[in-house]
Amino acid sequence: MTKEKIAQEQKRLEDSRSKTKDWHKWGPYLSERQWGTVREDYSPDGDAWNYFSHEDSRSRAYRWGEDGIAGISDRYCNICFGIALWNGKDSILKERLFGLTGPQGNHGEDVKELYYYLENTPTHSYMKHLYKYPQNEFPYIELVEENRKRGKYDFEYELLDTGIFDNNEYFDVVTEYAKADNEDILIKISISNRSSKSAPIHVLPTLWTRNLWSFVGMPEKPIIKKQTLKDQTFVSIDHIYVGKYNLYFEEPTRLLFTENETNMEKVYAQPNDHPFKKDLFHNSVVNNDYSIISKNNQGTKFAPLYEIYLKAGETKSIKLRLTASSLETPFDKSFETAFTKRIQESQEFLDATFKTTSKEAKEIQKQAIAGLLWSKQYYNYEVERWLNGDHKEMPPPQNRFNGRNKEWKTLRNHDILAMPDKWEYPWFAAWDTAFHCVSLALVDSSFAKDQLLLFTKEWYMAPNGQIPAYEWNFSDVNPPVQAWASLQVYQMEKKRTGKGDLIFLKRMFNKLALNFTWWVNREDSLENNVFEGGFLGLDNIGVFDRSRDIPGGGVLEQVDGTSWMALYCLNMLEMALEIALEDISFEDMTMKYFGHFVFIAEALNNISQDYNGSWDESEGFFYDKLIFPNGESMPIKVRSISGLLSLTAVLNIKKEYLDKLPRFRKSMEWFRRHRIENAKYQVMEEYSENKDVLLSLVPKERLQKLIGSILDEKEFLSQFGIRSLSKIHENPYTIHIDGKTYGINYEPAESTTGLFGGNSNWRGPIWMPMNYLFINSLREYHSYFGNKLKFPYPTGNGNMMNLKDISDEIGKRLILLFEKDADGNRPIHQLHEEKYQSPHFNDLILFYEYFHGDSGRGVGASHQTGWTALVANLMEEI
Repeated sequence: MTKEKIAQEQKRLEDSRSKTKDWHKWGPYLSERQWGTVREDYSPDGDAWNYFSHEDSRSRAYRWGEDGIAGISDRYCNICFGIALWNGKDSILKERLFGLTGPQGNHGEDVKELYYYLENTPTHSYMKHLYKYPQNEFPYIELVEENRKRGKYDFEYELLDTGIFDNNEYFDVVTEYAKADNEDILIKISISNRSSKSAPIHVLPTLWTRNLWSFVGMPEKPIIKKQTLKDQTFVSIDHIYVGKYNLYFEEPTRLLFTENETNMEKVYAQPNDHPFKKDLFHNSVVNNDYSIISKNNQGTKFAPLYEIYLKAGETKSIKLRLTASSLETPFDKSFETAFTKRIQESQEFLDATFKTTSKEAKEIQKQAIAGLLWSKQYYNYEVERWLNGDHKEMPPPQNRFNGRNKEWKTLRNHDILAMPDKWEYPWFAAWDTAFHCVSLALVDSSFAKDQLLLFTKEWYMAPNGQIPAYEWNFSDVNPPVQAWASLQVYQMEKKRTGKGDLIFLKRMFNKLALNFTWWVNREDSLENNVFEGGFLGLDNIGVFDRSRDIPGGGVLEQVDGTSWMALYCLNMLEMALEIALEDISFEDMTMKYFGHFVFIAEALNNISQDYNGSWDESEGFFYDKLIFPNGESMPIKVRSISGLLSLTAVLNIKKEYLDKLPRFRKSMEWFRRHRIENAKYQVMEEYSENKDVLLSLVPKERLQKLIGSILDEKEFLSQFGIRSLSKIHENPYTIHIDGKTYGINYEPAESTTGLFGGNSNWRGPIWMPMNYLFINSLREYHSYFGNKLKFPYPTGNGNMMNLKDISDEIGKRLILLFEKDADGNRPIHQLHEEKYQSPHFNDLILFYEYFHGDSGRGVGASHQTGWTALVANLMEEI
């Protein structure tokens, strides 16, 4: 393989960064679900799921975005392209993915479709998507009704459970995009009949424009028009915000045009001003009535309709081309040549990026990264405009102004964001994005850095320094992992290129200092350096809802809140140390964050006699503590990753940094002497002028107890990673406060409580991002202790291992989730093993939100590739 070949995708990235050629103008930026989102909710009570339903979505124009299947758009979602399908039996045209709303699902919202992200490159020069479409009537009603019957202790009822795929009576619909140039997009849709019988299908590759004219107004409404040149029929579009384009396509059965506008009669029982509305494709195709639509040859929504009949096992392809050029022969030999070239370059890029050699490992990494890149989405939400509404004659209800996100009037999102899951979570979550960036940095460190910087911009970050959490409640609190992620991305790029981006690090540091101050001022109500935090992303990990009124009217001092802040301190300290080597003015900040870390560590551990800390010596664990208004306290003795998070706050400061920063060393030594003289807690292990310095929230003797718990298969260590709750809570833990009983028990998979919606669960399952944090922390401890600190692995086993080897072994357990076992089964797919052993499922991988604490089965959102893509990092690091 030549360097020239390896460099093609990298060269496109560099051209895009330097603005030589904008390869990122078009990408997979179309959401998979715009309905049921907060942005589209103008109800008086904030009932987003019901205000704009799936039933409404085909007839009603969206205000803040668009959605579709296997779709692309320009970066501002002005021009969109996606596929629509009809099998001749469904009650609706399949234009978007179907799923249950939060209230409908027995475990919350859940997409009820089968689709897979197979390949994608950072510039989206080649993308591949698979959608599996049943040939028999799609079981919409059955899925809703059966899930309604099921309770919290039952499995979710999935599409595969309906039996609709049992006889292989389905189509594989593969959508591929290859960029011949940055504004020349080749499209191939391949439909395969997997049945032993012939079957018909209608395919509608759809081009449409986002409706801005009905809401904010446009100087010129974009129109898609039919054009004919010689023997070639195509459509043109001239968009004032995007440019002029042509869509070429192979000869279809017929051409369909309509408007991307609300069917007022259907939605609001008001008369329409014309018949060409958003749902006209649906009405025409499903009812086989083209009498109205045939009268139109222009609009804001267009599709060439292909009525295809496929024999058993047959595959047919449709070619299209969206380009800024005028072409006489859009589908000549160069079309296939360009496709072949981009596919080859994609593989070469992956081969050059990843060191893994096994075919299976390469496939896991390829699909993990593909899902991560396919999950990029245009996201538009301007809170003040949303609150006020666009139509003066139809103002939103007054009580909206006292409802959701009212205090975030400065938030104006208009960007491409890495989404957790474009169907279940088609909105950003601040800490999810941070983890996404660590995987994105494997293939596109510039985009990873831009994503992190975005959250510190003045139109994201609140004036008081708070970073918005997620769409349903921007004021909630996600763990502050942005500094940690910034360091990870910085170090990965520095290792790969030999030079770290200090400008990026400085920019992040300066803005995160504001966020750090917000945390200190807002989440430490007792001003004792023990933090409350609230929700902190770990949905139902406590015995009660930590974001609402605390039982007894008290304050919950959280080990995880305090640990996150200790980690934040050390991350800011490490950033300041790195920058200070080049810019000595940052040395002052090293002292500031070192001192703050000392106080937090002391508060959590509290070895002094004047205060009862969070550590329980007899049980060897950190517990949350409930402080009542009268000053009395009660420990909440739940053994969860909240208590283990204290392990993540660790930093080994190399001697060469101390030698180059004498003022910092001097300040650190003063702190040490002062704490010794006053019999205070020490954060430095085995201090010596001639050695590295280890800063750890957990002293060595406590570290040994906590690691003993984490490596205990009877507690936290599963065959597939670290559980979020100790298995000892198979015997439920309960406490009694003010006459009420609160409790928690080990639930290794779906949640049995509705706390925080009940669609995610932190009471036993394995979560990839937390495991990754623990693995990194064990490596950091090893960088200081080396072979001087060993543990039996697992606990109780005589096999002594150092912490680096242990971290690798935990990583291997996580990788096992995705690998085939001796019987050819992947643990993640165990509820449908037989289907995933069949030929056209065998190599397909879903990247779930979290995993069963004992069996490894995938649980939660089925495409949360964002942070589950960290498996690709683990494969590189072990």
